[in-house]
Amino acid sequence: MSNRRARRGCAAVMLAMVLGVPQAGAAEFRIAVEPIYTPEKQMEVYKPFIEYLNRTSGHRFTLVTSRNFQFFWRDIRQELPIDFMFAEAHFTDYRAKRSGFEPLVKTAERSSYTVLANEEVAERGVNSLIGYGVVTMPSPSLGFALLTEIFPDPIRQPNVLSSGKSWRDGVEMVFAEETDAAIVPTWLKDQYPNLIAMTTTRTFPGAAISAAPNVDQAAKDAVRDALLKLHEDEGSYEVLSELGISQFIPANASEYDGNDRLLRSFFGYKEL
Repeated sequence: MSNRRARRGCAAVMLAMVLGVPQAGAAEFRIAVEPIYTPEKQMEVYKPFIEYLNRTSGHRFTLVTSRNFQFFWRDIRQELPIDFMFAEAHFTDYRAKRSGFEPLVKTAERSSYTVLANEEVAERGVNSLIGYGVVTMPSPSLGFALLTEIFPDPIRQPNVLSSGKSWRDGVEMVFAEETDAAIVPTWLKDQYPNLIAMTTTRTFPGAAISAAPNVDQAAKDAVRDALLKLHEDEGSYEVLSELGISQFIPANASEYDGNDRLLRSFFGYKEL
């Protein structure tokens, strides 16, 4: 009888591993991501990612979505209780300095943003966009923040249309001639060879996954190890492709130092 029980117990453990069910001692974690899609689309895009973490880290993860970047920024300022965050450099640095979050891994690709337009608009040069429409995701997304570096004079700026529900929306609006240009992550421009890159911003460390200070070291290590192997997983291609990345690599807080200052001009920024 004891042998049968042992075999059943072994079978249950193996089934749990296959299904991605955390074992005894597993913790429940919440991970927030930037709202680069609608909440419904975020759930769809990140589903393989969450399933992978549940299967490989030994813990259970729940995705936390935001309606848009303004709500995401509010949640950061108000320190909405989460355990992990996946975000660009300015948010990563802000939360590391003010809430003690620790960057664990980052995307292998560095981040930059490119202003795209059709050939006729692009030939006129980037300054010709002053007073004309440029689509971006709502503030304070990194693309929105970087427009202020491209156009630093507050009275000589484009008509910024923060109506995109995803970065791809901006590109589609350019194609439909609903706007003159769009600023998008640079990795996205290569998928639209019919559009011209007018200018590209400076680069930043890749978007990072950070852990809250309440997450114990063993759990951080388990999550870091799982994410560093994500690109080796057969089911990871879809989520990596949607995020425009090839893999995660190790990260540390010093790489992001100073990038929080990109948020200074946005409501609620807290000086140190």
